[in-house]
Amino acid sequence: MTFVGSGPVVEEIDAKFWRVTEPLVYSGDTEEFVIPAGFRTDFASVPRPLVWLIPRYGRYTRAAILHDYLLSSHVVSVADADGLFRRCLRELGVSVPRRWMMWAAVRAASRLRGASIRDIVSFLLTAVPSVIFLAIPVVVVTVFLVLFWVVELAFWAGGRWGQRTEAPPPEPQMKAA
Repeated sequence: MTFVGSGPVVEEIDAKFWRVTEPLVYSGDTEEFVIPAGFRTDFASVPRPLVWLIPRYGRYTRAAILHDYLLSSHVVSVADADGLFRRCLRELGVSVPRRWMMWAAVRAASRLRGASIRDIVSFLLTAVPSVIFLAIPVVVVTVFLVLFWVVELAFWAGGRWGQRTEAPPPEPQMKAA
């Protein structure tokens, strides 16, 4: 149960998306999943206020690409895709707290579809402490992101007033880039 070959080979499409340029293969217990060349991914979909803790890519990049592929191709259920994501994180050596927080985030994003009672209990045991642990830093980072956006907006307004720019005002970036 592991990824076959070296890391993913990707090319940037834009500020958010990347394209896999060579097939990426994951061999599971009983199935093999091949992410085809040309598949589009955003790596880990991490809200901007959390990228200080979990960047969009890292040791877990292959797991994130596999998870994106499994969700878009529907070859397994959402719950199984989330479970495979957690298993891949373990196999890739992602630390236990980070692995379980990432798993809880993808389960929350899927609204716990297909969750068993055991999954719900695991989710709650992970999500509640994570929210408590992350609440203060996320609020602080969010406040400063909004403050930075206000500064960007002020500079944009100054540029417009001085006729130096025709660009539209900056969008606040609260989600992953």
